[in-house]
Amino acid sequence: MKAFHSLRIAAVVTLLYCAGHTAGMPWTPYTDAEGTSVLDAMKSHHFAAQGFKGAYWDIYFGFGIVISLYMLVLAVALWQVAALAKAEPARVRPVVATFLIAFIINTALAWKYFFVVPVVMSGVIAMCLGAAFVQAGREGRLQHPPRPISL
Repeated sequence: MKAFHSLRIAAVVTLLYCAGHTAGMPWTPYTDAEGTSVLDAMKSHHFAAQGFKGAYWDIYFGFGIVISLYMLVLAVALWQVAALAKAEPARVRPVVATFLIAFIINTALAWKYFFVVPVVMSGVIAMCLGAAFVQAGREGRLQHPPRPISL
């Protein structure tokens, strides 16, 4: 498999991750009495800070939307990087490394704070990015083999 393919798989899985996150809106898995009371408190406690007037719920909900947007942008960026990897695989390695580090951290944070599905999704994306990083290095060496030393 080539870096292009691994990056396209990572893009599709990221898009699925985005869709799953967005479909989970309003991101409140707890519907028991205690969970509902926490949500009600988040919605009812209003405050003003730095020009913002709203409730903790507004911030929580807004961050959820922002995360969905960023995941959508990541999926598009990975798709575009895959296209670049076809032509010049070695040149995309720094970008792939950046995304790889981000998704490794995402996986660790999901493991600590969230559920199985985000752990699996971000872990699969990280594995695809790791494979793409290695494959891009190999493909880059094949495109530009080392020159023999002339004496």
